[in-house]
Amino acid sequence: MKKSSAAISWRKSSRCASGACVEVADAVDMVLMRDSKSPAGEPLEFPKGVWTNFMVDLKEGRFHAN
Repeated sequence: MKKSSAAISWRKSSRCASGACVEVADAVDMVLMRDSKSPAGEPLEFPKGVWTNFMVDLKEGRFHAN
C-alpha cells in the first residue's frame, strides 16, 4: 500500500551520519520502515505489536552478530 509522504513523519537514528539509514514512521495500526536512500520506494509495513516485540528483543540483546 503506497503511503502519502505528506501525512507521515519519518524519523531515523540520531547516530545516522551517512544518510544511508533506515527510517521509521508510525501509521494508524502499523509501523513503516524505509531506506533513507530511496524515500520514494515502497515502505515495509509491520503491525505495531510485532514492531514492539522486535524492539523489546533488540533492547534486551536477543540478537547477536555472527
